[in-house]
Amino acid sequence: MHRARWRCGRICGVSLFDDLQQRGLIHDSTDVDELRTLLDGDAITFYVGFDPTAASLHVGHLVQVLTARRLQQAGHRPLLLVGGATGLIGDPKETGERTLNDPEVVAGWVERIRHQLAPFVTYDGDNGAVLVNNLDWTGQMSAVEFLRDVGKHFPVNRMLAREVVRARLESGISFTEFSYQLLQANDFYELHRRHGCVLQFGGSDQWGNITAGIDYIRRRGGGPVHGFTTPLVTKADGTKFGKTEGGSVWLDPEMTSPYAFYQFWINTADADVVRYLRYFSFRDRDEIAELEKATVERPAARAAQRALAEELTTLVHGETECRQVVAASQALFGRGALEELEPKTLRSALSEAGLIQVRGELPPVTVLLRDTGLVSSLSEARRTIADGGAYLNNHRVTDGDTPPAEDALLHGRWLVLRRGKRNVAGVELVR
Repeated sequence: MHRARWRCGRICGVSLFDDLQQRGLIHDSTDVDELRTLLDGDAITFYVGFDPTAASLHVGHLVQVLTARRLQQAGHRPLLLVGGATGLIGDPKETGERTLNDPEVVAGWVERIRHQLAPFVTYDGDNGAVLVNNLDWTGQMSAVEFLRDVGKHFPVNRMLAREVVRARLESGISFTEFSYQLLQANDFYELHRRHGCVLQFGGSDQWGNITAGIDYIRRRGGGPVHGFTTPLVTKADGTKFGKTEGGSVWLDPEMTSPYAFYQFWINTADADVVRYLRYFSFRDRDEIAELEKATVERPAARAAQRALAEELTTLVHGETECRQVVAASQALFGRGALEELEPKTLRSALSEAGLIQVRGELPPVTVLLRDTGLVSSLSEARRTIADGGAYLNNHRVTDGDTPPAEDALLHGRWLVLRRGKRNVAGVELVR
């Protein structure tokens, strides 16, 4: 994995603030000059929060996770908040009221997400990270205390001016979600009081919550504190980032396999890949410029996509898993030994390519080619074989009317079929 080389708030001669700005990671800021002073000066304590609205973080959260990593590498101390309290409420969405999850479910998700966040930061030294849970202070507060000590500092007219609240006024918004801003603002106050936190950042959709927290701390005699947001990650074609046909791309390997995670990044469009390298990669500006040049001059090589996919798969799933998925990605298309792949990785790769199950005896290869969808008919299968374009486990098929031999099964269970260079599918024999 490429490692950034920070020293005294600088990377390769560039200050932390300038590095974030050049990467496009600063969207809004309460005070740009003050933010530069904070980031490039002595060590500070900052926080970023994650609500447990699912059992895992997804790739959209990586901007915040990796920005926290950048700040810590520059010498600042991260507080990573997982919202055991705010996760019970839910930040309002423009599309409608959230479904409230049971407290036991949310508590389980809190622990899973804390475990996911842990490898991205370090815990030793003066700037060692601290994982915090806002249920520790919110859960001890009575309704009367919340209304008296927190609520009295929030003018309703300003709360109504928040964009997401305005969007929900006609369709309706519950007091529960309307109050979310107060809970997050109180988090900043408590972290400022307990840990000396002076900076909060989050996604651009959190700007209203962040500024509410800053104002609340000021009203209670604290501060000064500051905030900034990172941009919303988008795709050039207008579709939503972090989504595939199968749904969200999760960081949990049980919810999105490492192979599928790698394929998500390797399939990044040329129009997006350089911007994603700036957001997500720890490569420096010169390295990214070289990859941008390669994308323009040799787009078919997909050098930038491979660099992005390998770096992020290593960051999230580790070097060993990354080597396996890279080997699988190559082997499926005839550039490696299928027999050397671990069963879990092979099955994940075939599931992404398209996997059918066969029970009992294996049918002839022509039937398998048709049933996997690599060809539309048996006659097309025979023509493909005759033309030399059909492969079984990367070996050219010459006899399509004979079932594959038992010893052809990889790990006694799987077959890899390929039509031409790019069309791959898998067969799993279920006994």
